[in-house]
Amino acid sequence: MADRWRPAWADIDLDALRHNAGVLATLTAPAALCAVVKADGYGHGALPVARAALEGGATWLAVALVEEGVNLREAGIEAPILLLSEPPVEGMAEAVARGLVPTVYTRGGIASLSRVVAERGVPPVAVHLKVDTGMHRVGADPDEACGLAEAIDADPHLVLGAVWTHLAVADGTSPEDLAFSALQLERFDAIVAALAAAGHRPPMIHVANSASTIASAASRHDLVRCGLAVYGLTPTPALATALADATGGLRLRPVLSLRSRVTYVRDLAAGERPSYGRRRPLPADSTVATVPIGYADGVARRLFDQGGEVLIGGVRRPLAGVVTMDQIVVDCGPAGSTPVAVGDEVVLIGRQGAEEVTAGEWADLLGTISYEVLCDIGPRVPRLLHGEGPWS
Repeated sequence: MADRWRPAWADIDLDALRHNAGVLATLTAPAALCAVVKADGYGHGALPVARAALEGGATWLAVALVEEGVNLREAGIEAPILLLSEPPVEGMAEAVARGLVPTVYTRGGIASLSRVVAERGVPPVAVHLKVDTGMHRVGADPDEACGLAEAIDADPHLVLGAVWTHLAVADGTSPEDLAFSALQLERFDAIVAALAAAGHRPPMIHVANSASTIASAASRHDLVRCGLAVYGLTPTPALATALADATGGLRLRPVLSLRSRVTYVRDLAAGERPSYGRRRPLPADSTVATVPIGYADGVARRLFDQGGEVLIGGVRRPLAGVVTMDQIVVDCGPAGSTPVAVGDEVVLIGRQGAEEVTAGEWADLLGTISYEVLCDIGPRVPRLLHGEGPWS
């Protein structure tokens, strides 16, 4: 109901998402494309983006939580859905019942999953064995990989469907980062070779995330797991250039834009200090616009201190004061020089006229990553879908 009364929303361009999936699928073929739709599709809406990604060329989806996979299944999604972490014991029965593809990396997890499959009396379940090659978050130690693969292959209720790992600094450009990514790939290749020597040859191996999908053909293997790139962003500008070079000029299109409207306009004298804390005086007599979106919606308070700008009338305008929970104030320039009216569209992330503010720009200002910027856009911001498919 919020979109009826508060003019603040996120536009979700599903045609752009289909385009992005198609670009990535073309780049990585014959490797399959897995679209990562965890965290409510990086804040875009998991179900619509999952459908659009599958329409665009993805054949797999990936989520972090059993609950996320269940939501997709209940909405009618039939594609393979990979759980990126080993499900907790309490969630394994539901994962099996919903036909999710479990990741495993502990003997306890393998044993628990086997018991669930046996109790349900269903055919053997294919699992993906994750190994830790240097990320040190989750995954089996390399010297445990063969033993775990043996436990899976020897179990009548399980099948070794894949072996995989995750790269820690695939988007890095320093010599140290490049060397570490190469080391992770070497470690993974050694693990796969050791498994093969022991008679374990899974039908699929996968390594690549968005950054390595674009930057490293050697990392693509049988499946690539793309998150940020599906949503039209690359972890670094250099990767956008690399993608265009590799595809004959194809580029990703941002899927999300964050917009609002001016709800109040007033002229203030030079030296007045708008918003909490009275942090900065206006440099001249200025027109100041109030916009009903704030840090409760994902507009970080630090944007004011770091020089954040919004677009009004196709022109970049600085914040006039600290971001508050529900509103921002914008310095629209010298009083009387620029017409700004209640109802004018305000673009916080996205394009207006010839200008564009990107999630990457916010990330650079805030000392974070665009992933966090997107995921921080709060649930009270309505997502307005554009380009819905026949399933709508």
